[in-house]
Amino acid sequence: MKLQDLDIIVTAPPAPGWGGRYWILVKLTTSDGIVGWGECYASSVGPEAMRAVIEDVFHRYFEGENPENIEKMFRRTYSSGFTQRPDLTVMGAFSGLEIACWDILGKARNRPVWALLGGMMNERVRAYTYLYPLESHRMADFWTSPELAAEAALDCVSRGYTAVKFDPAGPYTMRGGHMPAMSDISQSVAFCKTIREAVGDKADLLFGTHGQFTPAGAIRLGQAIEPYSPLWFEEPIPPDNLLDFARVAQSVRIPVATGERMTTRSEFATLLRTGGAEILQPALGRAGGLWEARKIAVLAESYGAQMAPHLYAGPVEWAANIHLSVAIPNLLIAESIETPFHDQLIRGSIRVDQGFVTAPQNPGLGIDIDEDLARAHPYTGDGLHLQMQDDPCDYVNGNAFEGGAPAREK
Repeated sequence: MKLQDLDIIVTAPPAPGWGGRYWILVKLTTSDGIVGWGECYASSVGPEAMRAVIEDVFHRYFEGENPENIEKMFRRTYSSGFTQRPDLTVMGAFSGLEIACWDILGKARNRPVWALLGGMMNERVRAYTYLYPLESHRMADFWTSPELAAEAALDCVSRGYTAVKFDPAGPYTMRGGHMPAMSDISQSVAFCKTIREAVGDKADLLFGTHGQFTPAGAIRLGQAIEPYSPLWFEEPIPPDNLLDFARVAQSVRIPVATGERMTTRSEFATLLRTGGAEILQPALGRAGGLWEARKIAVLAESYGAQMAPHLYAGPVEWAANIHLSVAIPNLLIAESIETPFHDQLIRGSIRVDQGFVTAPQNPGLGIDIDEDLARAHPYTGDGLHLQMQDDPCDYVNGNAFEGGAPAREK
């Protein structure tokens, strides 16, 4: 069995676009006709440039190789061009191809991928979701309204979710970390207070940020929301100085979670050694794929840390997250996105049910890809999957920010 053909599909989810502007799906086919699907979570360059990177990595290190040789292909790619260090773009390409290899291996052995990663630890995977506007909500009002967020949280609880995430803390700017505006701190406190009052102890609060703050700014904000006992304080500072996470973790009595912008175990190991995070959130389409994520989980277990696989992408990466989650002992929770397009793209083959995902039983990733649907929604824009804003934090008028891929009005 040798890897023979590569196809790349860049598909754009329809409005409102939860999960990013586009998803990069890879389809590998072996010499004996087995098809495997993967997803590259990579946004440093545009999708056409990323297509070229994926093709280059495939032709150099995957083509003609046995898909069993995951470690060999990883070492070749990780060392590419005399590097042997984390590279978001190259490892993003590798990750999608690697996930597709596991899909092939599971299908070849007629076993789900989790069975090849150590077997079943968790029959069900606890899931969480971001708070998104309800049909009755006006999109533009939602992002700055604690009351609307609380209504969305109650809806999630009614559907079985035991944890909800929200991010009211202001803009993610290309300028690096900043000190939060006092209005952003007040708004963050109001969101935590109102949502906590609405859900009581029925759900954990997951406080999301996206590296907006300096360490001092993150500490100010984190200490302000401590009374509402969030389960985590997510990515409070930029990921370009991993040592600074420890400063925040030592000063805020909320577990620090991070990892969506990190790649390979080397970056996560630095976090763990310095006490910078208690909860790791690798994005499997960027972090090195399933096998590297399994190694990260082992490292985390050794330091008493837990895993919460990240998802702001399509359902192929989500499927990989679920298989990893089934196989590891130190799972905390896994992110999920429920939209009709996510569900239709895999023909409903994996779903959240009452806040949990049952371990898939079908071979490989256990998903049935609607390839025609994926091709029918090509990406035609010029933005990246996620983007930082140029404008600085507004200390006068306050901030209303929807994230790196702003929602579109229905």
